[in-house]
Amino acid sequence: MSHGISLAIALFLGALTWTLLEYCIHRWLGHHAKFRPNPFAKEHIRHHSQGDYFAPTLKKMGAALVALALVTPPAILVAGVELGVVYALGLVGFYGVYEVLHRREHTSRGFGAYGRWARRHHFWHHFGDSSKNHGVTSPIWDFVFGTYQAPGVIVVPERLKMQWLTDPETGDVFSDLQAWYSLRRRRAAA
Repeated sequence: MSHGISLAIALFLGALTWTLLEYCIHRWLGHHAKFRPNPFAKEHIRHHSQGDYFAPTLKKMGAALVALALVTPPAILVAGVELGVVYALGLVGFYGVYEVLHRREHTSRGFGAYGRWARRHHFWHHFGDSSKNHGVTSPIWDFVFGTYQAPGVIVVPERLKMQWLTDPETGDVFSDLQAWYSLRRRRAAA
């Protein structure tokens, strides 16, 4: 096997490992009562209840550095210095991809077929069934662990609506998104 292919495989395996960690962290540390309280769950609960809240970037960078420090030595022991470092960088690098994608799902109207799919998959978790669709970047582990659910029409509570979802003049879901999203309006005070 060529050196370049070995490096590409190490990078891919690092990224794939991140998707498994993403799923496990989200499902069990974020949603399973047995594993709470923990620092991730505190931030995660706030994200679910406030919608547009994301943990500060400095905290996320710190988590990435800790992950890099924890993953790199065993990866080097298993695969050697070069492949071990590339694997660790693939894992932490894809964590960065996850962070960008997750934020854009909440803040951006759309960014291609994959982005629109990922957003619906993730928002079904937020607004449809929080015991389903724990993968943010991929449904692979949802399929493996039996937690995948195809999103139906996603009903978003008005207080948690994303800015890109509704027309600022009417407050209604944009017409081109109405097949996939609807708004649960607040009850008027009597």
